[in-house]
Amino acid sequence: MFKHLLLLVLPLIAVACNMQADKNTPKQPNLVVIMTDDMGYADVGFNGCTDIPTPNIDKIADQGVRFTQGYVTFPVCGPSRAGFLTGRYQDRFGFTTNPSIDPDNPISGLPVKEETMAQVLRKANYQSAIIGKWHMGTHPNFHPLERGFDYFYGFLSGGHNYYHDELYLNDLSEVTKRWEWYRTKIIENREKVETDDYLTDELSDAAVRFINKKVEKDDHFMLFLAYNAPHTPLQATKKYLSRFPDIADKKRKTYAAMVSAVDDGVGRVLKALQDGAIDKNTIVVFLSDNGGAHNNASDNGALRGLKGDLFEGGIRVPFAMRWPARLPAGQTYKKAISSMDIMATIVAQSNIEISAERPLDGVDLTPYLTGENDEDPHDYLFWRKWEQNAMAIRQGMNKLVANDNQNENAPELYNLAMEVNEQRDLKAEKEELSQQLLEEWQNWNAQLNDRVFPTLGGDEWWKE
Repeated sequence: MFKHLLLLVLPLIAVACNMQADKNTPKQPNLVVIMTDDMGYADVGFNGCTDIPTPNIDKIADQGVRFTQGYVTFPVCGPSRAGFLTGRYQDRFGFTTNPSIDPDNPISGLPVKEETMAQVLRKANYQSAIIGKWHMGTHPNFHPLERGFDYFYGFLSGGHNYYHDELYLNDLSEVTKRWEWYRTKIIENREKVETDDYLTDELSDAAVRFINKKVEKDDHFMLFLAYNAPHTPLQATKKYLSRFPDIADKKRKTYAAMVSAVDDGVGRVLKALQDGAIDKNTIVVFLSDNGGAHNNASDNGALRGLKGDLFEGGIRVPFAMRWPARLPAGQTYKKAISSMDIMATIVAQSNIEISAERPLDGVDLTPYLTGENDEDPHDYLFWRKWEQNAMAIRQGMNKLVANDNQNENAPELYNLAMEVNEQRDLKAEKEELSQQLLEEWQNWNAQLNDRVFPTLGGDEWWKE
């Protein structure tokens, strides 16, 4: 009798064990990318900021990895975000400048032949959301819901007003002058919505709502939380301004308040992940889309240059990553990495096949951050500003840069280990190295496309 019972029970035990094993099998990681706009390299605590506390942003670095040499692919918003969203140098598809805001222009945006991170991750059954700034084109064929995203809450253009009572235009069809698109109402998916709060807080609210819904459904997901803060206009509420009574400079005080609002939002996102018990297997990345700008009181620290420059101040950004399930906490990673690596890293975790026609330029950072690979993630990193005929290439700690081709000494060679502020041109001392780097850049440049759409406002569509 016992043997008969055992024969009946053993298969049930085996099934139960298999179910438990399946339950405990690590799932594909979620991905949350939090991107600020025009934030200075030295404006976070983990990079030494003292006048703006950023405890929640710092938590990402403290519980994960702080990158001291994290780069973006362009020193201005639109092209930089295109490089991040595709994992490819944006000049490969002619995204050389900020696109126009003309909603009737079917080419001024991220080319439809390019796959976004959301489109690629959909192949592995990810649910994806973008909350905040899009800036990849305003024609209907560029809409986030047409580019792989399942949810959109934000605005299509490259900047926006923060006060809800200043958002009085229904859509871009009502724009009558330059920059008036900053006053359009917020869009949820394809419909305009009325808001009643400070925009940064609205975006944080939407991010938390999305995470909570994914937790309820046990979906694995990608969230791109694309804050427009601290991009101009400099606007902040009393709630945040009151935190900085000791900052005398009005612009810096408002900037600090805007960063503080972002930090609050980051804290709420991290708490939502923790409350949903998904924080361990969620990759959280924080970065800015380019360096601090000349007009928002940001601080790039010792780095030379600002937004728009190919000097370090334009392209090296605050950058941190946390993934408790895989990455040791408290790391400082000192080798050069790129925003393109985010795409390659998440793709590698899902074994998604990438089209041979559109190979990624980023690399999977995981083996470099776990200690499995101690080489440089990139042999070279490249930059190009097509309109200005400007260039840069980095190999190891050597960087060749022509930020201004009107300079008779361009391009110039700097060693970033010797001086991060790019002051002493070494080209005359190292002519062979300079020539070798220039040839590498020229070979890369030969693979790229020229601009495929007009620059922001160049066609003055609102006057037609």
